[in-house]
Amino acid sequence: MKKSYINLKTLVTLAFAGLLISSCQKKLDEAFANPNAGVRVPVESLLPGIISNMGGSSAAAGSAYGTQNDGMQVGRYVQFWATNTTGNAFDQMAGATGASDLMGSIWAMHYYGMGQNLKRMMEWSATEKKWDYVGVGQAISAWSWLTTAEMYGDIIVREAFRADQLVFKYDDQSLVYDTVRQICRSAIVNLNNTGDSSSPVNLAKGDAYFYNGDVNKWKKFVYAVMARSFNHLSNKASYNADSVIFYANLAMNVNADNATLRFANTGITGTSNFFGPVRGNVGSMRQTEFIANLMSGANSRFLGAVDPRAAYIIRENTNGTFRGARPNAGTSGLAVNDQPRNFWGSVFTSTAAPTSDADCRYIFKNGSPFPIITASEIKFMIAEAQYRKGNKAAARTAYIDGIRLNFDLLMNNYGSAVPAARVITDAVRDAYLANTTVVPAANDLTLSHIMLQKYIALYGYGMHETWTDMRRFHYTDVEAGQTTPVYADLVVPTGINLFANNNGKLVQRARPRYNSEYLYNVSELTRIGAIALDYHTLEQWFSKP
Repeated sequence: MKKSYINLKTLVTLAFAGLLISSCQKKLDEAFANPNAGVRVPVESLLPGIISNMGGSSAAAGSAYGTQNDGMQVGRYVQFWATNTTGNAFDQMAGATGASDLMGSIWAMHYYGMGQNLKRMMEWSATEKKWDYVGVGQAISAWSWLTTAEMYGDIIVREAFRADQLVFKYDDQSLVYDTVRQICRSAIVNLNNTGDSSSPVNLAKGDAYFYNGDVNKWKKFVYAVMARSFNHLSNKASYNADSVIFYANLAMNVNADNATLRFANTGITGTSNFFGPVRGNVGSMRQTEFIANLMSGANSRFLGAVDPRAAYIIRENTNGTFRGARPNAGTSGLAVNDQPRNFWGSVFTSTAAPTSDADCRYIFKNGSPFPIITASEIKFMIAEAQYRKGNKAAARTAYIDGIRLNFDLLMNNYGSAVPAARVITDAVRDAYLANTTVVPAANDLTLSHIMLQKYIALYGYGMHETWTDMRRFHYTDVEAGQTTPVYADLVVPTGINLFANNNGKLVQRARPRYNSEYLYNVSELTRIGAIALDYHTLEQWFSKP
């Protein structure tokens, strides 16, 4: 048998090459630390990127991760807006299909953009006894878990963030609610710990564009997440209105405490609002007939009640009136002069971003703050919970507060470029609230009043909360004792306007992110039924009895 051997010269050559490679590798590792390894960095430097993922990030950790990118499609589901042409699948309540990461931005936000960064920030903060950073991390984590689960349904919980695994098992959505509440309780403990290295000044270094280091506001944010977690289970026998009210009362109840993303707006993409012209993302989106009718007094629930907020949040047409597009209809039914301008102030057919945002309004300006949770939303949660308890007087009070807080938010923060003749004054606001069509006597108040005014107050930024609400009411539910649906006059897609893969059903969830799950986690997707073309129409656990 022929012997196999390596001669001495070869051994020496290999040994020398090995030493050379080892030396080079050491120098490379020292110069270019692996960002995916446990490289210790100041926790203050991690928090800004984590927070930016709550909206629409633009960084090396991931571009467009967050609620705003997916929100452009979810906003079509809830008819905040529709496309200015026909044929958009999401106007037809489609889910993402094929090799596409559409509707995967919240998945990416939670598991990648925040992911290990958030986990390490909390771990390192605990080691450094910066309990405020631990608490803030937990607050964001709880919000993210709830947001992600209500977007996708069953998600990865128990095996999440395990760096030694390539594939992960999915957990039932019900587990998320217990997880969220546990994290929230821990967050409050840490935010209450002002000792050791906790410092508002130091927290503000990483929190400059959200709460600026104010732990009391972060606690209100945590309680808001808790309130949402209870409010969203209104169809369950276990629903507890008192829990909603208890945590909502501890959450933000004035606009100064609103959870809001703010932007440096230096002209660089990553420093501006995702919906502003610099980012160029919303050029094809137009307000719908549903929101326009709500604002112009054409909706049957608020018939004749013209809403002064219209000029702040949607756009008038060249006739000076407020009209909207029907999903998947383009210009059909709209004369040229009735076609609404786009959200940047250009004509209906224009999709190009303007070079200046001087004519832009509301959240569609480059530097406009973008709300995540507002006091107005909290008041509407209280109104709904009190109503379900049978306390209509308390429900009416909270309902009025919710409307007034939204008026005040718009008046104080979003008045730029609103025509002088349409600027809201206290007298204008109060006259609207005095209209009994809008604010009836307590005994005449309905869930429809509450949910439609909440819809208006969340318009543009609260698309995910609104989608959760609409799914709780299955889009077209009618309240017992009433004849009009809760979402009065909402026309859901049917026939050729409903995507073919839906098989006649309305959208209920997004599929998991394609570029991780549909490439690597197929066996789990098969187990939960996510391979089916109509998976996005399966009702989620939270909205079931």
